[in-house]
Amino acid sequence: MAMEKRIFDSEEDLAVSLAKYIADLSAHFAKNRGLFTVVLSGGCLIECLRKLVEPPYVDSIDWSIWHIFWLDERVVPKTHVDSNYKLAYDGFLSKVPIPPDNVYAIDDTLSAEGAAEEYEARLKQLVSSKVIDISSKSGFPKFDLNLLGMGPDGHVASLFPAHPLLKENEKWVTFIKDSPKPPPERITLTFPVINSSDYIALVVPGAAQADAVGVALGGGSGQNGEALLPVQRVAAEGVLTWFLDKEAASKL
Repeated sequence: MAMEKRIFDSEEDLAVSLAKYIADLSAHFAKNRGLFTVVLSGGCLIECLRKLVEPPYVDSIDWSIWHIFWLDERVVPKTHVDSNYKLAYDGFLSKVPIPPDNVYAIDDTLSAEGAAEEYEARLKQLVSSKVIDISSKSGFPKFDLNLLGMGPDGHVASLFPAHPLLKENEKWVTFIKDSPKPPPERITLTFPVINSSDYIALVVPGAAQADAVGVALGGGSGQNGEALLPVQRVAAEGVLTWFLDKEAASKL
């Protein structure tokens, strides 16, 4: 895995650079695949995408090739304040012309377990129809770009410290009913899927994340060299890029 970190003077500078990074990848995959599969997360990630909905990118990106997926989702109605879909729709998707049929939200009428099973089944259909690639290395679905955030405790997706789901290595999508962060019921992509991505951007602004960034990029480990934090398990099949502002990087 190739890994790089980019540290910016401000969150505004981070957002500017992130927009160019994504636009460049969109152009790359438009030329080489004719499709661009993008995984979104919640938290501050959507706010950090705000430059994409402004000129020059809103007018120059070929949005018709984009296919949107969720890294994780809370099992709540799409209109609920806790919904990652609502967050993404209000802040990003409603402002760009991605075809509605290319936006793959979870079925919010199902239970957590049912929603996870349905989402995995839909991903398998999209593999069959060649929208999503399969990694020749891992055998798991290979998204073009996975946009990750990170919590102050070092969690990514809905994969939390010391939780059994960290070791899930067979399912593509799984569920959690005891999330330490509310709401408790969620679905989430698993690490084998996350790590099969061609490109991963870990977008981490803010002082609240500084301690976890310090551990993750400072090489902190537990017994037997195991990762202390979930974020330390992230390893893109292609390139992993950290986007940090000075506050987030202050403990490096």
